[in-house]
Amino acid sequence: MWPKNCWYVAGFAKDIGATLVARTFLNHHVIMWRTSAGKLVAMEDRCPHRLVPLSTGRVVNDTVECGYHGLRFNAEGRCAFVPGQDTLPKGGVKTFPVVERHAIAWLWFGAADLADEALIPDLHWIDAPGWTTITGYSHFHCDYRLINDNLLDLSHETYIHKHTIGHGSVADSPVISNVIGGRLVRAHREMPDIDPPPFFAALQGHAGKINRWQIAIYMAPGINMTEAAFHGVGTDRASQAFITRPLHLITPETEHTAHYFWGLPRNFRHGDEELSKKIYDGVVHTFNEDRALLELQDKRLQAENMPQIPQMAVKTDIAPVQGRRLLADMIQKEKDDPRFVLPPVPLADDAIITMPYAQAAE
Repeated sequence: MWPKNCWYVAGFAKDIGATLVARTFLNHHVIMWRTSAGKLVAMEDRCPHRLVPLSTGRVVNDTVECGYHGLRFNAEGRCAFVPGQDTLPKGGVKTFPVVERHAIAWLWFGAADLADEALIPDLHWIDAPGWTTITGYSHFHCDYRLINDNLLDLSHETYIHKHTIGHGSVADSPVISNVIGGRLVRAHREMPDIDPPPFFAALQGHAGKINRWQIAIYMAPGINMTEAAFHGVGTDRASQAFITRPLHLITPETEHTAHYFWGLPRNFRHGDEELSKKIYDGVVHTFNEDRALLELQDKRLQAENMPQIPQMAVKTDIAPVQGRRLLADMIQKEKDDPRFVLPPVPLADDAIITMPYAQAAE
């Protein structure tokens, strides 16, 4: 269900400190923590002595102390102390490559020698000048691929999110979907001269008509970015647009549960904490609406022995189907060659994001 030779989001770097953080990723039980020098550490949540989870213990002098018999393991996973014994046993705890980049902790579960930091996707907006970002986390009880599907077909906003960001024009507007570089799916929708949905009306301070657009970008296996933007009709798109670039960072936990780390960078009203709080509350409400539906969908799929979807295809399925094909191809290539690594497509200078609608249609 997932490739391993790629970087996965394990959390926001600010949330990992000197105490143990225990999470499951790709069915791997992992603990994360920082040394006194600030170094990020990720290791298997498993004491090699009697297989008790190390998360039952604590961090002591830059080592993890097992909560059962007190054995300690250093940041490299080697046994550093055994109570009542001078000699140290061979072996230790498996560690995973972990890197901090753009305020995010990234984990690698494939062959450690393939863990090239240059393969980390570029998500610079989360901590770049000119952007104000809020972050959050949600836990979904569903197949992570369903979340990717949902983010690539935003026509659902019309129906699920009608009280926040939904609008009839979302489902009615044609979408242009492209596969770029064998790694990205880009789905672009323009909605000119429409009435603003409630959230957008609040942002611009009135209910005047807007020109709205959405650009959903998916990088397998679980990196999603949506440029959700608008400007008032009669104003300049280049200089007066309200632009958000929500980041949806999906990491599978198990076959039917997933971590949903999210960040929402915006290019307007920097320093407005009241607005940030309203956006945070709105995002949580919106994602809870998605979660409720996707968890129902996953239960139905499990009851029917996980059939292929969509079973009745419509035009808006183009981007999700393209995304599934890219992911399946990535998984298959890794099965054929365990050392296969697919490089990311750079979003340098935002050129892929800002590709004009007319150019994308060619």
